Amino acid sequence: MTSGDPGEIEVPAATAWPLVLAFGLTLLFAGLLTSASVSVLGAVLAVAGCTGWFREVLPREHEVSVPLHPGKPSIVTGRRVVDRLAVAPDQLRAWLPLRTHPISAGLKGGLAGGAAMAVLACAYGVLKAGSIWYPINLLATVVYAESVRLGPQQLYSFHADSFVIALFLHLLLSTLVGLLYGAMLPMFARRPVLLGGLIAPVLWSGLLYTILGLLNPLLESHIDWFWFMASQVAFGLVAGLIVARQPRVPTRENLSFTLRAGIEAPGTIPPEENGGARP
Repeated sequence: MTSGDPGEIEVPAATAWPLVLAFGLTLLFAGLLTSASVSVLGAVLAVAGCTGWFREVLPREHEVSVPLHPGKPSIVTGRRVVDRLAVAPDQLRAWLPLRTHPISAGLKGGLAGGAAMAVLACAYGVLKAGSIWYPINLLATVVYAESVRLGPQQLYSFHADSFVIALFLHLLLSTLVGLLYGAMLPMFARRPVLLGGLIAPVLWSGLLYTILGLLNPLLESHIDWFWFMASQVAFGLVAGLIVARQPRVPTRENLSFTLRAGIEAPGTIPPEENGGARP
């Protein structure tokens, strides 16, 4: 909105009432966890913030006049061409990562990591529980309803149905996580094994520790979290090492025979041989 002076323009006036309203709402909900007096104070501030904010626009908007500065900004550069990133000088476009692991690398890493996890889990069953079938039956309780009904003594004995379910579930999860490692580790150029072998398993174990009691109380009551985290770390280290040692292949976007479509963006077109910029 323009004012009477052609060299000025009216804009909404600055106001602090939205901040008062936000602070009041914060105290209002914080009082639900602390004290009723905090909620009362927050309600008072929220009402005051709403009232003050409404009065800024009703019945008449509060505005201030600011001077106009006519003229268009000019952008000047002394360069004849746009600089190009030297990430992949032999390619017109650079898609990161330039090289990635094939699907077979993720499969190998997942199966190797799953074997390491299974060995450690069975060692826990023999050393701590006294039965190699104990961790297998516990794993089957994740999806198999009949395993949930097993008594304390039956968890230590062999059950063919629980064994098949646990084996299938373990192979499936190991393969999927291995494929995920193969796709993600090339994105982390520095210490990919540290991410896959320590950081990811610790975060995954912490997440399960917080929600497993709601998802599967039987499994949560029998699980040994020290051995569980150790088996996760073993999977991550073995899978990460296997995947990191596999040869990499160019990503599909960076293959030399990939056809390019669309209009080239400014800055991606190479300069002409005479050194001049293209029009």
